[in-house]
Amino acid sequence: MIEENVKSLLNEIPQTNPFGERVTLVAAIKLQQVEDINRAICAGVTDVGDNHVQEFKDKYEGIIGNPKRHFIGHLQTNKVKYLIGKVDLYHSVDRLNLAEEISKRSKNANVVSNVLLQVNIGCEESKGGFDLSEIDAAYIAVNALPNLKIEGLMAMLPFIDDEKELRRLATLMSEKYDYLKAQGADFKYLCMGMSGDWKLGVECGANVVRIGTTIFGKRNYAAK
Repeated sequence: MIEENVKSLLNEIPQTNPFGERVTLVAAIKLQQVEDINRAICAGVTDVGDNHVQEFKDKYEGIIGNPKRHFIGHLQTNKVKYLIGKVDLYHSVDRLNLAEEISKRSKNANVVSNVLLQVNIGCEESKGGFDLSEIDAAYIAVNALPNLKIEGLMAMLPFIDDEKELRRLATLMSEKYDYLKAQGADFKYLCMGMSGDWKLGVECGANVVRIGTTIFGKRNYAAK
């Protein structure tokens, strides 16, 4: 089933978004068994994303095929040290002190870490991230830190049924991404869209989508 899900999804996701940028699928592997992750990779997944540091450590050696490794969950500063040099892209840099910690650890390890700035586009108390009004200043502050490279923006759209409002928020993200690029930001990625809303995200300009349930089925939280 996993193999069929991956192949169906890769056929459904357009090669490029409306702006001609290649769309990348990141398989969200939270709570998934290594065997199932490897099945997805063998079926065509090239990028995988972890939510928890301990899971990342536990699974790191067992995942085959050398996929691009993303860290997509909320990250505590005291756990950054376990990820340095092993993560290709940090999605959830949602506050300045986290960026500073990744920068410090990266400098000590003589590596450059690639990051996305997380925007709390729906102004939700349950989610981290910079307010949209803060992102210009956040970009300037984080961009000044050594051994970090900001590669774009990330946002999670609210879980609401109002498609018009979701499209408005997604469009605001796309406009901010384009604005910062026009100001000189060397951006590659606008990450926006999960199993339930990736189509809307791509239509509005996302070029990275993070999908777990559609690939692996509903997560078994009891097995955590």
